[in-house]
Amino acid sequence: MKEKFQETATVLSQSCLGNQIYDLTIQTKEIAGHAKAGQFISLYTGDASKLLPRPISLCGIDRETGTLRLVYRVTAEKAGTAEFAKLKPGDTVQILGPLGNGFTVQSGKKAFLIGGGIGVPPMLQLAKEMKAAGEEFQVVMGYRDAQTFLLDEFAGQGESFAATEDGSVGTKGNVLDAIREQGLEAEIIYACGPKPMLRALKQYALEQGMDCYVSMEERMACGIGACLACVCNSTDKDGHSNVKNKRICKEGPVFDAKEVEL
Repeated sequence: MKEKFQETATVLSQSCLGNQIYDLTIQTKEIAGHAKAGQFISLYTGDASKLLPRPISLCGIDRETGTLRLVYRVTAEKAGTAEFAKLKPGDTVQILGPLGNGFTVQSGKKAFLIGGGIGVPPMLQLAKEMKAAGEEFQVVMGYRDAQTFLLDEFAGQGESFAATEDGSVGTKGNVLDAIREQGLEAEIIYACGPKPMLRALKQYALEQGMDCYVSMEERMACGIGACLACVCNSTDKDGHSNVKNKRICKEGPVFDAKEVEL
């Protein structure tokens, strides 16, 4: 059983990257030392009317200093994420983690690292870890417009490409359009983003005979697999519920694309 910790973290810094995207760094006691790329933590608001925590993926992990970097989007004025956007250095926040299953890299396989929208941030830690391990990869990130947050940081890790819906940066279209336009090739896909993107990548991987691992975005409640609020359809029966479902917060968020219906 994987260890998870509930603790009080201290805010070290926070900035706005634009377009309701915030960049938060927190100091932890235990969680950062046990976390891996692709996992997430749950943050609790100080608002008694919001009992359930908010899951946020890990954009950066510094195990030596015990810090975590969270890049997240404020979804609404009254959402829990709006409370987090008010945090300042020195403030504290209750957190639980690390949660879920992260990415497991298949060594020696040239990879596509693909992110879309708020699925971009968790791919940065994976890029750093793969670079440190000497793995070969290309980064392809998808955005709506010129607000290409974190793209410059990906470029510092390796060869990076962008697709934007309006064509303002990189290829006009989606990540698959960018792959085709640039003539990119790989043996395996690691991806995080909206379901339509993951569905298209799963189909592309099947056509190309590639392995594909996807991190699924989903609204969660408990974050620990107890409430079954974040189940997805799977191709085999879940040992917990004995039906063709998997809990994204527990068995995921990272799945072999062949295991889940997208």
